[in-house]
Amino acid sequence: MYYFEREKESTVAPLEFMHFPTRMQAVIWRNWNIVSLKSLAFTLKATEKQIIDIASKMGLVFENDAPHELWKQRGYITIIRMNWHLLPLSQIIELLGWTAMKMENHLREDDFLWAKLGGFKPQTTPVYYRELNKAELRKTMELKDIIRKHFSNNKNMVKGYKPFDFLNDFIGSSDVPKVAKKDRFGFSFNMAYSYCAVYGDPLLSPESIPYSEKTLAAYMERGVNAVWLPGILYSLVPWLGENRYSNGYEKRQQALRELTERATKYGIKVYLYFNEPRAMPLDFFKGREGWLGYQDLLNNMGSLCVSNQDIKNRLKNGCTELFKAVPGLGGVFTITMSENLTNCLSKPRIKHIKCKHCEQRGIPEVVAEVNNIIEAGIHLASPEADVIVHTWAWDSEWLGKAIERLNQNVKIMSVSETALPTEANGIKGRVSDYSMSKIGPGPFACEVWKKASAHGLEVLAKVQINNTWECSAVPYIPVPGLVEEHLKNLKDHNISGLMTAWTLGGYPGGNYDLLYCPKEEIAISKFGKKAAHHILNAWECFDKAFVEFPLNGCNQLYKAPQNFGPMNLLHLKPSNYKATMMGYPYDDLYGWCGCGHFPEEIFEKQFKKLSEGWKDGLDILEKAKDFVCVKNYKNFKDLENISKAVYCHFRSVYLQTRFIRLRRYPLNNYEKIIKILEEEIRLAKILYGIVKEDSRIGYEASNHYYYSANDLKEKVLNCENIKRHLRIQFATRQKVTDVS
Repeated sequence: MYYFEREKESTVAPLEFMHFPTRMQAVIWRNWNIVSLKSLAFTLKATEKQIIDIASKMGLVFENDAPHELWKQRGYITIIRMNWHLLPLSQIIELLGWTAMKMENHLREDDFLWAKLGGFKPQTTPVYYRELNKAELRKTMELKDIIRKHFSNNKNMVKGYKPFDFLNDFIGSSDVPKVAKKDRFGFSFNMAYSYCAVYGDPLLSPESIPYSEKTLAAYMERGVNAVWLPGILYSLVPWLGENRYSNGYEKRQQALRELTERATKYGIKVYLYFNEPRAMPLDFFKGREGWLGYQDLLNNMGSLCVSNQDIKNRLKNGCTELFKAVPGLGGVFTITMSENLTNCLSKPRIKHIKCKHCEQRGIPEVVAEVNNIIEAGIHLASPEADVIVHTWAWDSEWLGKAIERLNQNVKIMSVSETALPTEANGIKGRVSDYSMSKIGPGPFACEVWKKASAHGLEVLAKVQINNTWECSAVPYIPVPGLVEEHLKNLKDHNISGLMTAWTLGGYPGGNYDLLYCPKEEIAISKFGKKAAHHILNAWECFDKAFVEFPLNGCNQLYKAPQNFGPMNLLHLKPSNYKATMMGYPYDDLYGWCGCGHFPEEIFEKQFKKLSEGWKDGLDILEKAKDFVCVKNYKNFKDLENISKAVYCHFRSVYLQTRFIRLRRYPLNNYEKIIKILEEEIRLAKILYGIVKEDSRIGYEASNHYYYSANDLKEKVLNCENIKRHLRIQFATRQKVTDVS
């Protein structure tokens, strides 16, 4: 058990959460109405009555209809993340009702989950129930008073909405729409990813299949004619021989056949994301040493070497076998660099034990060969299927040589906005991926498309229409002007189709409407003629504000707290933790700024400017409310809530940045810090109210919920605790000064 061994070897101390009297109470708080009472009591070695008693003392209310099973199926990453610094792996497994093997598989295969958690497990000790002493009881009553003060009398605090309620709009049967919307830009291919997908292994669990009839109907209505989901070849066919990694492949194939048949009714094809040949744990290669290429010793993984003829044959035959077993598949798109370890040269920057055979051949030859093997295997079984080669993480130095080596039967896809130059208050940078604030296409994609077209290959663009890691906690970022301009720009590059979303941004609504309707017409149809003028003005404010987002590369984008917003806890003293990829921003301002790329003051100014400009748009929306008729009010409320949620996230990044900079001299900046804490409390409460109205807020398919309602309440506890400590310190200093 690799990750359990890493936990044993860990010397990293967990975070302390001083706003809770005991660690036990932190565990109960964070898992309340998420994990079942039975599981929580079992894990803490308590009775259910004892857990309820502790919870009620903190002001927590038991919900009989809390969606515990949905949290386990579709929110397990949230449960793992919020307990990572509290409990050892063994107790997290007990909370989830998993086996150790299942935890290992998710940490290894679930979209970089181990990396998102930091690549380490803090050395936590088991937490068990015990009675509170007098001092702890007194502090618990103070905690309850804070909750009562901030959350008891606010009209927005009690709603009938539960986490995952949005699934009601996406799960179940539906009538096939009579007519699919026609793409007004002339794209023949529009591919999306399910807004409510489970990224891990959905084909093994019928309840987790990401494309229901309702979802497919919603996509068809918006002109989407292709959808995708991740596929690991060894889990779909035993191409490496019979082994435990292929267990259940027949069931996955059957589920995939059913999905393709269901999608066909809606004029939609199903595609698989191939990151192949997927690396295997090093112990897999015992007795198969000839297959082993590059060795990543840090993560205990080895690549299957495509310089080995046996691996080439097996990979090709595996692709053929899959497309024979599931003949309705639309095709695949491949990523052959970065992402997971695949071919021996897919991670060129990591210095471990390299493959001498592939090193001699070079990246262009190996990358092209991997794609050609996949293409040949698929087209033996299904000549009409698409093999789309995604150039993510390809390098300008060699991409031309790789394209020249590709078979003619593949298509080329590139991220549209890659390498776009950026500028924030004089600091220059460039886009790597995932940007709606910067309007593409960029120079890299243009170069790819030009060289691919010269080679006779059809070209596609990968864009983000609804959201990006610039703010993925909302179903869509309402900046239709920026999205529309980007789509118009692509018409000049002979683009035949779009990939409109990675794992984020696939909500069938929001900016997707722009594919078939100009924003002016959308404003009228959704909000009415009288309100449309104000809506367009608000959108224009959001567009102008969003352009100010300080961006340079993916690494900085992954680490800053704009996806967590007010939920991210503040620390009066530096935590000394480094921000992780989409997992924990912590208080790593250096990482947020792109490891020093943006000076702190520039980063702070940009988010101040962004949030203030966004607030101007909110003020215009408030005026528009008076002109919205009853039949359009639901559409308006949707836009208002999402726009406010975006504001809470961006404003909180500014406040957190300012807090970290001021805390270096906390008593000298006492009044300023108190003002920040009070505004952070207001934002947490506003966002809490929105979350209770809209279960989509805070959710993203591959990260699950970034925060629960209780997390936002915890932020209030966190801020009040810091305020109390600062006041004590400030009062003590004042006394010393007076005496002097």
